[in-house]
Amino acid sequence: MSGLGRPGVAAVKWSAASTVARFALQLMAQVVLARTLGPEIFGIFAIGMVVLTFATFVSGFGFSWSLLQRETLSDEDVRFAWTWQLIVGLATTLAVYLLAPLLAAYFREPRAQSVIEWLSLACLLGAAAQPATYLLQRDLNFRAVGLVQVGSYAAGYIAVGLPMALMGRGEASLVAAWLVQVAVQLAASYALKPHPVRPLLWYADARAAVGTGHTVFFTNIVNWVLNNLDRVLIGRLLNAQALGLYNVAYNLATMPNTLLLGALQPAFLAAGARLQNDKPRLGRAYLQMLATIVVLGLPAFVALAFVSRDIVRVLYGPAWSDAAWVLGTLFLCMPAYVIWGLSTPVLWNTGRKHYECLLQLPLLAVGALGFYLLAGQGIHVAAAVAGGLLVLRAAVVATAAFRALDLRATALLPDALRGLLLSALCAAGALGAQHAVARFDIALLSLAAGALAAGLLPGLLLLLRPQLLGPDASDMVIRFVPGLANFLRRPAAAPASALPVALGEQHP
Repeated sequence: MSGLGRPGVAAVKWSAASTVARFALQLMAQVVLARTLGPEIFGIFAIGMVVLTFATFVSGFGFSWSLLQRETLSDEDVRFAWTWQLIVGLATTLAVYLLAPLLAAYFREPRAQSVIEWLSLACLLGAAAQPATYLLQRDLNFRAVGLVQVGSYAAGYIAVGLPMALMGRGEASLVAAWLVQVAVQLAASYALKPHPVRPLLWYADARAAVGTGHTVFFTNIVNWVLNNLDRVLIGRLLNAQALGLYNVAYNLATMPNTLLLGALQPAFLAAGARLQNDKPRLGRAYLQMLATIVVLGLPAFVALAFVSRDIVRVLYGPAWSDAAWVLGTLFLCMPAYVIWGLSTPVLWNTGRKHYECLLQLPLLAVGALGFYLLAGQGIHVAAAVAGGLLVLRAAVVATAAFRALDLRATALLPDALRGLLLSALCAAGALGAQHAVARFDIALLSLAAGALAAGLLPGLLLLLRPQLLGPDASDMVIRFVPGLANFLRRPAAAPASALPVALGEQHP
C-alpha cells in the first residue's frame, strides 16, 4: 500500500487537477502579457516581485505554519496566529512602502518605485489569508485550495491584468493583477474556512507557535536568498531588459515545477504530519515520489530543454529570443528543484525542522560568490550558476532526508538509470526531428516535430516493456490511474534475468 494512503492520494489528485487548470491559465496569460508588454516592462515588475517575495516571507513569519504542524488545534491557536499575521503583515507593508525609493535606487530603476509601493499592500493581504489557507491544507481539502488558486488567478490576470495591458497600462497592469489575485484569495479562503478573528496576543502554548514560526522565518529567508540571488544581481549589474528576459525564462522553466510542488508538497507535508511516528510508511511514500520524478519527470524536462528555442519562438516571438538558452539550461535542472521541494517535508515531519535552513547556509556563500563574479557576464552565465545551485541544494537536502528516514541513496539508483535511459531517448528523438524539418525554418513545425518525436521513442519502449518504469514509479502511477494496473503489472516478455541488472532490481 502506498505510504500516502487514500486521503493523501485524494489530496494530491485534487491538487494535480487544479495544477493543470492553473498551468493553462498562467501560460495563456503570461504569453499574451509578454507579447504585449515586452521584456523591459516585465523587468521593472520583476524588481517589485523580488522585493515582494522577500517581504512576504517576513510578513508570514510562520505563525500560520504552526497550524499545519500541530496534532490538535484550539481556537486560541488560530486566534494567536491570525493576530500576529496581521501585526507583522501591516508592519512589513509600511516598511516596504517607506523603503521603496531606496530599493528602486539600488536597482537603478526609478520606475520600479511605484511598483514596489503598490505591491507592499500584498504583504498585508497575503499574511491575512494564510491562516485559512493552512487550515484548508490541514484538512487535506485540496479541492477547495485548488479552486481558490485557480479562481484568484483568473480574477487577477484574466479579468484585470490582460485588459489593462491591452489598453496600454504597462507595469500597472501586472501590479493590479497581482493585488486582485491576493485579495480574492483572502476573501475566498476565509469564506471556505471561517476561523476565529478575535485578537489574541499571548496564551499558554504561544511559545511553541513562536518557536515554529522562528524556524520557518529563517528557513524562508535562506530559501529566498538562494532563489533570488540571480535576479537581485542581474537587476543591479545589468538592466531591466536583461532582467525581464531572464525572469520570464526562469518563470516559464519553473512554472511546471512550481505548480507540481504546489500540488505535491502541501499534500505530502500534511499527510506526512500524520505519519510522523510511522517512519517506514513515510519512507516508502518518499521513495515512490522521488522514483516517479526521476523516471517520468526527468525525461519530460529533458525533452522541454531540447525544444526550448522553439518554445520561445512560438510563444513569445523574436523580441524574447535571448531567453531561449536560459530556458533550456533551467529546464535541465528542474528535476533537482522538485526533489529539493519533496525532501524538505521529510525533515519537518521527522523532527529536523532546523536542518533545511542550516544545511543550506554554506550554499549561500557559494551562490553569492558565483553570482557576484559571473552574473555581470550576462543572463546565460547567470542561468548556468542558478542551475548548478539548484542541483547542489537538492543533493544536500535529499541526503539529509534519506538519513532521516534510514534509507540508502542507492535505493534510488535503479530508477535514476531508468530515467537517464528514457531521457537519452527523448533527446535523440527531439534532435532528430528538429534536424529533419530545419530546412523549413518554421518554429511551430519544429516544436511540434521535436515534441512528438521526444515522446515517441520512450513511449514505444514503455509500451513494449512497461516493467522499465520500475516498481515504485509504477505503483505511484497506478495509485492515481488505477486503470493502468493490468498493463503496468503484466508479465515481462522475457525473464527478469534477461533485463539489465540495474533495471531489474527491486527497492527494499
